[in-house]
Amino acid sequence: MNPKYRALSIIARGALLACAWAAGTALAAPPAAAPPDVPPADFKTLDQEVQGLKKDVIDLNKDLFVLEEELLFPANTQVALYVSMDVGTFFALDSVTVKIDNKEVKNYLYTAREADALLKGGVQQIYLGNLKVGKHELVAFFTGKGPAERDYKRGATINFDKGVGAKYLELKITDRVAKHQPEFIIKDWE
Repeated sequence: MNPKYRALSIIARGALLACAWAAGTALAAPPAAAPPDVPPADFKTLDQEVQGLKKDVIDLNKDLFVLEEELLFPANTQVALYVSMDVGTFFALDSVTVKIDNKEVKNYLYTAREADALLKGGVQQIYLGNLKVGKHELVAFFTGKGPAERDYKRGATINFDKGVGAKYLELKITDRVAKHQPEFIIKDWE
């Protein structure tokens, strides 16, 4: 993250914590007996103001989270990778390793429940990151159990152009029934 934005984020979070602490302290303090010249309605007004401050702090925290996401993953440099499976008769997924431009960006080990969810039609976002505009190479390695319960490791590669705007790629595992083998495809969603 850019140091300037990191400093802004730290300052804003510090301000949020200070407001939250002040609001919490005001609420936690035992109510004092009202002085004879202060009507009880003023205490209700103070409580309403503190509740309003707490709501403002929560809203500000939500806005800061959205801003932080936009700063970390701006839409014009964003790349997202998804994993899906179709049928799964010839392959049981154990893990996926993803490399972009010869740099490992993700290594994911699946639980039995996650692999089962993919078999039932689920789609998993495996990676979200930033890439500059231009040509890139994506290599994905799939590890698991293949036909006849043998260890199976296969890869798939795609060269793609990253333009201005978000880029979406799907790592798809399908069954090739004619050959009794799994097939690994990387699909570019343009």
